[in-house]
Amino acid sequence: MKISFELRGQTATIDSTAGRSLAIPMNFGGDQPNHFGVERADDKTVEVGDFVGDTRRGGSCNVDQLTLIPHCNGTHTESVAHIVNEHVPVSRLDTDAWMLARLVSVTPLPARDTAESYRPELDHHDHVITADQLRSVVSEADLAATEALIIRTLPNSQEKKTIAWGQPEHPAFLTVQAMTWIVEQGIQHLLLDLPSVDKMYDEGLLTNHHIFWNVPEGTHSLTADVRTTQTITEMAFIEDGIPDGQYMLNLQYPAFNSDAAPSRPVIFSLLD
Repeated sequence: MKISFELRGQTATIDSTAGRSLAIPMNFGGDQPNHFGVERADDKTVEVGDFVGDTRRGGSCNVDQLTLIPHCNGTHTESVAHIVNEHVPVSRLDTDAWMLARLVSVTPLPARDTAESYRPELDHHDHVITADQLRSVVSEADLAATEALIIRTLPNSQEKKTIAWGQPEHPAFLTVQAMTWIVEQGIQHLLLDLPSVDKMYDEGLLTNHHIFWNVPEGTHSLTADVRTTQTITEMAFIEDGIPDGQYMLNLQYPAFNSDAAPSRPVIFSLLD
């Protein structure tokens, strides 16, 4: 089915049957990505009295209990509730069903190769995505009608689907200038294939999260200035066969009354 949209003065048409998922499939109990050394996502058969939820064990149907940590076990979408005291669950966000998105690819730089900064200060082993890099791959004009930015880091190894981020695999992250530039472009939804927009061991500052949602650093209160409808999606995976450019995005996540939920971003190419 072809669907045409008029968004911010632009007309776009997509084939609704040709979506490409950017979510890492959750392999409960099997190979999966991991961040911060948390417990792995797992499943187990439900057993209540004489009932066994496994047809291979004589049960009438299959019923599993799933255990996961959305922030660390795979592709997930976060709300501002990740850093404030107030409850703003992803299930209550008024996210558009369809939005224009721009996909860009960048190779994180060693911290020594940039004059851009971060709080706390950058270490010699850090790798970062800079504002200069983003400006070099997408113009402000290209983002004028764009609500979502998708960042793919290079090299784009399939190991991202199963990697245990930690020692010694420190993931890259954004500089303060990069996140500030993203906000200045009016980006409402940020998606990337890294486990966090912030440094893994950052003394608990979450500097870039605070910049994105406009929550003053060191505070956790929901004020009138906070960007409460914006989302951050982390640990996505964008296959090499998907070229950089403009897409229509459908950001899917379950109705979890939580600050984060597993998600399935799906992008659709724009037809001529």
